[in-house]
Amino acid sequence: MSAKHPIIAVTGSSGAGTTTTTTAFNHIFRQLGINAAIVEGDSFHHFTRPEMAVMIRKEKTENRNISYFGPEANDFNRLEQCFSDYSNTGQGETRAYLHTFDEAVPFNQMPGTFTQWHPLPENTDMLYYEGLHGGVVTDDCDVAQHVDLLIGMVPIVNLEWIQKIIRDTSERGHSREKVMDSIVRSMDDYINHMTPQFSRTHINFQRVPTVDTSNPFSAKSIPTSDESFVVIRFRGMKNVDFPYYLKMIQGSFMSRMHTLVVPGGKMSLAMELILTPLVKDLMDKRLELISEDGE
Repeated sequence: MSAKHPIIAVTGSSGAGTTTTTTAFNHIFRQLGINAAIVEGDSFHHFTRPEMAVMIRKEKTENRNISYFGPEANDFNRLEQCFSDYSNTGQGETRAYLHTFDEAVPFNQMPGTFTQWHPLPENTDMLYYEGLHGGVVTDDCDVAQHVDLLIGMVPIVNLEWIQKIIRDTSERGHSREKVMDSIVRSMDDYINHMTPQFSRTHINFQRVPTVDTSNPFSAKSIPTSDESFVVIRFRGMKNVDFPYYLKMIQGSFMSRMHTLVVPGGKMSLAMELILTPLVKDLMDKRLELISEDGE
C-alpha cells in the first residue's frame, strides 16, 4: 500500500458485475477530477484463447482441470509486480486482452490475443484494477497486500452463473454447452482462488435475486435489478455512517451490525454514496503527501 500512489481493486468472477462497478468508479473519478491508470485483470492471463483451448484439452487427457480462476492460467507474480511498482513509483506495465473482433481489429489481430506490454500513463493519481484476482494470495505471491481499497462483486452463485451463461452466449458467441463445461471445469479453482478473496475485501456487494434461480442452466433471462436486493458487507472499516445511508437510500435496512441491504435498483446510488468519500480520502492523503514533499 502507498498513500502517495493508491491502488483500488474490484475483484469478482466473469459475469459477477464488475463492469457495473467500473461504471460507478468512472463517474466518481470524473466527479473528483481523478486521472486513474486502468488495469484489466485479463491482461495477466498466461495464454491466448487458442493456447488456452489446447491447454484445456491437454489437461483433460491427464484428468486435470485448468481455468482462468487458477494460477496455471494467470501470471499472479507479474500482477503483483505491477501493483508493487505502482505503489512505489506510480508506474508499471500492462497490456490488453482482446475479447472481440471489434477490440482486435484496430491492432490487426485476432480476438483472444494480447497487445504488447506497455507502460502505464505518466502522472496518474491512482491505479484502478478490475478483474478476477485483485485480492488473490498464494504461497508465492500476495496481490492483496498492495491494495488500498479492495471491493468484491459477489452475486450469489446461481445468479453469477446465469449472468455468465447469457453474457458469454449472446456477446462472445460461445455455445451454452461450452459455457456450462467452463463452469464445471472451474469449480476447484473457484473454491481455492476466488472465494478466499472475498474475506479480504473492505466491502462486498452481493446481489441476491428475489425470483427463482434454482436451475441457472435453463434460465432465459437475467433477473433485473428491481427483482433483487444488494447485500453490502463492510469489513474492518471505522466510522461507517450507516444512519446516513439508511436515510439516503429508500428501502434499505441493516441485516447485521456491519451489513447494509439495499433494493437492487438502488445499487448504483449506494455505490456512489459509499465509495465517493473513500476515494476522496485516498486522493486527499495523496495530495497532502505531494504537498509535503514539495512536488
